Amino acid sequence: MTGLLEGRIAIVTGAGRGIGRAHALELARHGAKVIVNDYGVSISGEGTGESPADEVVADIRALGGHAEVNRADVADFEQARALIEQAVTTYGGLDILVNNAGFVRDRMLVNTAEDEWDAVIRVHLKGHFATLRHAGAYWREEAKAGRTREARVINTSSGAGLQGSIGQTTYSAAKAGIAAMTLVAAAEMGRYGVTVNAIAPGALTRLTGDLEITDEIRQNFAPTWVAPVITWLASPDSADVTGQVIEASGLGLAIAEGWHRGPSTEPVEKPEEVGPLVRELLTDARPRTWFHEVS
Repeated sequence: MTGLLEGRIAIVTGAGRGIGRAHALELARHGAKVIVNDYGVSISGEGTGESPADEVVADIRALGGHAEVNRADVADFEQARALIEQAVTTYGGLDILVNNAGFVRDRMLVNTAEDEWDAVIRVHLKGHFATLRHAGAYWREEAKAGRTREARVINTSSGAGLQGSIGQTTYSAAKAGIAAMTLVAAAEMGRYGVTVNAIAPGALTRLTGDLEITDEIRQNFAPTWVAPVITWLASPDSADVTGQVIEASGLGLAIAEGWHRGPSTEPVEKPEEVGPLVRELLTDARPRTWFHEVS
């Protein structure tokens, strides 16, 4: 155990496996007390009856750390509220919220069913909103009472949300929404001592499926490459960084620059004038890329 996060209290959602598990263990190694949240579902969101959070808590305690299990459905507004309250009542406060829970139901757009859309948007987008909303309310009240905390929120976006990913309309939309939510929350919550950032992790987990991969790829995209970034963003040292989306994998770190206004022209009055101008602007614009081309 080291002291980078000594005395700090964290929640990690979807922490039973994969990236979330790596986050929870790394935060604990650096001194944080961790509420390990995992609802226990399959990669497509069906209940399994498993309790992977218990194993993570046992691992943290074996390291000499402090951890407790939470099995809330983070997209349930009241369960998300109770999750925040568990951290406050168990450990006396909350300093770090890592939103990571999610699953996929990949389909081409014309094959996507309404219930598949609803389920994926719910767990990713509402699951981020619900916990962030209740944590934000807690930090606002703390600030009003003169107890401003150096609070940190780290959301989980994706390259699919930043560049788009064929066959993942719903997942890409949810992850793009998380990136936008991060920008707004960072602007709104700074007054309460809260920074809000997001990561776009490059990691092989249950969600990436049964891919045939080399040992080199497996090493470069191990979830443990992402956890150090989360840990630093959760620390007091990151106070000057907010509203950012950081891509992280074993290949390196990158700052996602998001949507920017590119080449522009004067207003156009006639429809027949639009085509030539747009095509001219496109020749000067940054080339369009897809997630699978940059990952």
